[in-house]
Amino acid sequence: MREDSLNITKDILQFINSNEDSHFNDLALKLFRYQFQYNQPYKKFCQNRKKTPLTVKHWTQITPMPIQGYKELTLSCEPLEEAEAIFMTSGTTNPEAKGKNYHPTLSVWDASMRGPFKHYVLPDREKVTIFVLSPAADLNQNSSLSRYLTNAVTYFGTENSQFFFDETGLKMDQLVNELKKCEQRQEPIMLMGATFAYVHLLDYLKGNGIHFQLSEESRIFDTGGFKGQSREVEMEQLYADFHQYFHIKRSHCINMYGMTELSSQIYDQTILSNYENDSLVFEKKGPAWVKTIVLNTDTLEPVEDGETGVLAHYDLANWNSCLAILTEDIGYKTEHGFKLLGRIKGSEARGCSIAVDQLLQSNLGGVR
Repeated sequence: MREDSLNITKDILQFINSNEDSHFNDLALKLFRYQFQYNQPYKKFCQNRKKTPLTVKHWTQITPMPIQGYKELTLSCEPLEEAEAIFMTSGTTNPEAKGKNYHPTLSVWDASMRGPFKHYVLPDREKVTIFVLSPAADLNQNSSLSRYLTNAVTYFGTENSQFFFDETGLKMDQLVNELKKCEQRQEPIMLMGATFAYVHLLDYLKGNGIHFQLSEESRIFDTGGFKGQSREVEMEQLYADFHQYFHIKRSHCINMYGMTELSSQIYDQTILSNYENDSLVFEKKGPAWVKTIVLNTDTLEPVEDGETGVLAHYDLANWNSCLAILTEDIGYKTEHGFKLLGRIKGSEARGCSIAVDQLLQSNLGGVR
């Protein structure tokens, strides 16, 4: 990597290790200058929005990149051939247009994952037996989730941890057998996987009349949405099923919010709040190097806390592409974090559509 890249990643790693946000603005502006210099499609977009290192004085003024840009453009400060990993979106909407996030080094990505996972998912213990319902990194090297799940087992899993997903899919019988063993030993476990993996697992348990009484310290981790390709499930119904079929309380269920386009993750505060003060905080929150703002869906200007709008995330760990991301998710801020309400609908997406149009207009003939 070029010297500027080594210096910026060093600064970000120091920030992550300190986990204090007192210098967030200074580092965000420094990173913006770096990306403005080396990420040409992003530079053109910022110039189109009249946002440059000379005009931007605060991190909230940094232009967020619409996630559509990761599908349409090559967003990388470092040469593509030097990428250690390329994470891609699933492409369920359009298989021909997968978003790509290039990582010249995974050192920042891994560091960004490790601390918050311990803080929000395992605040009460160093390790736990982890049963994973989704593919490991060796099965899907272009999946950021697979990397995440593999890291979780590597950093925080006991020797009994296992993946129950291979080329043929979820290995239901083996998973059930191992769950029964843990139930008999009353060994705390954590199930981890994409949200809809649990839908299929619950279908199997219901069809076979299987219930578990897992240890009270067991927990369930899910990530992703509640809409699958075949059907939609209600969040509260899913968590009710978790209690009925696994005997795992709502306070021990946690949803992680992540995106291929980001390098950090954001979490429910259920487990943490229950552990710290026996309360339940459902709002999502990220680490000190990630900030989320809510924008008016028409103007993309910040709204007041409590008002619904489209979410934009500012992630210092996203150093090689764009630190600011304009999502397609809607939600609102509270004093505890933010509530995620779902995907933005077509009629609500005027501001996002204008931003995408400006992005493509500013990059006509640009890098593809």
